[in-house]
Amino acid sequence: MTGIPTGLLNVDKPAGFSSRDVVNRVQWLLRRRTGMRKVKVGHCGTLDPLATGVLVVSVGSSTRLTIRVQQHCKSYQASFILGQTTDTDDITGTTTREVAITPGEFDEGSIRDLLPEFTGRISQVPPVFSAVHVDGQRAYKLARKGKEVQIEPRDVDVYSLEITRFSEVPHTEFDLKIVCGSGTYIRSLGRDIGNRLGCGATMSALSRTGIGPFELREAIPLGDLEQDNIFEHLQPPALAVCHLPTRILDAQETRRILNGRDIPRRFFEPPRVRAESADRNEDVALLNSTGDLIAIGAAGKLPDTLKPVTVFHGPPV
Repeated sequence: MTGIPTGLLNVDKPAGFSSRDVVNRVQWLLRRRTGMRKVKVGHCGTLDPLATGVLVVSVGSSTRLTIRVQQHCKSYQASFILGQTTDTDDITGTTTREVAITPGEFDEGSIRDLLPEFTGRISQVPPVFSAVHVDGQRAYKLARKGKEVQIEPRDVDVYSLEITRFSEVPHTEFDLKIVCGSGTYIRSLGRDIGNRLGCGATMSALSRTGIGPFELREAIPLGDLEQDNIFEHLQPPALAVCHLPTRILDAQETRRILNGRDIPRRFFEPPRVRAESADRNEDVALLNSTGDLIAIGAAGKLPDTLKPVTVFHGPPV
C-alpha cells in the first residue's frame, strides 16, 4: 500500500508517555512505512502521562474528525488516595497537605453516599496544572512559573459514578468507575470528593476505558504498533460519527455532495450510540453505499435539504 490512508487508531497509551509522544510515534511509523516526509497525525483528547488507556489517534483527513470523536461519552477507571492533597491533584505533584486517617474513619459507604452530589450536570474547577486557558495562556505554564492561577468553575456532565474498591492498606484509597462528557477532569472529581470528606484526596492512577465506540479491550498497545501492521489497525472514519444520524447516499447524491450542492433531507438511520449530550445540533453523517464517510451534512438553505459542511474527498485507501 502506498500513500497515507485516512482512519483512526485506537491506541492503548502506556503510563509515562504524553499524548504528543504517541502522535510522534505513529507519525514516525507512518513515515517509515510510506517513505513520505509529511504525515498528518493528531489525537482526539489528551491523556496526561500518568494516565493509561484509550487514546484515539487520527490519520490523514480523519484529523478533521477530532471534534466528532470528542462528542462521544468517555469512561474511566480511577484510583484516589484519601488524606493527601497535591498541587496537581494527582501523585505527580508536590504534596501541599496531609491528614492522618484513623482505621475505620471512612468506609465504602462514606464515598458512595457522596456520589450523587457529583453526578449529573455539575460545576467543577479544573486543576491549576491543566491545559485550560487563563488570560490567553495555558494554566499549567503559569503554574510552573509560580504564578497564582485563578480558574473559573465550569459546568460538566458526569453521567454515572460507581465505587468499585475501598481499601485501608497500605493507605486509605478508593476506586471509581466514571462515565462523563468532554471537559470533565477526573483529578478534580477526586479532589472535590476528598474535600467534601474534609481530608482531601489525590488521584493515584487513571485509565480511560472507552470513548464512544473505541473501547480499551479492542485497543492496540502502543508497543505492539509497528510499521508493518499500522495500516491494518486503522478504523474507518465513519466510526467517529456513529453518534450522528446517518444518511446513505446514492451515486448521484454523492456527486452532488462532493460538488458542494444540497440534497433532500430524508431516509435517516438512527445513531448507533448516544452522544454525550442530547442538545447537539442536527448534523448528519453522509455515507456512500459501501459505508465510506463522504461528508458531514447540516440543514440547507431550503427547507428539508442538507448541505455539506465537511467533505471527505473519496473513500479510504
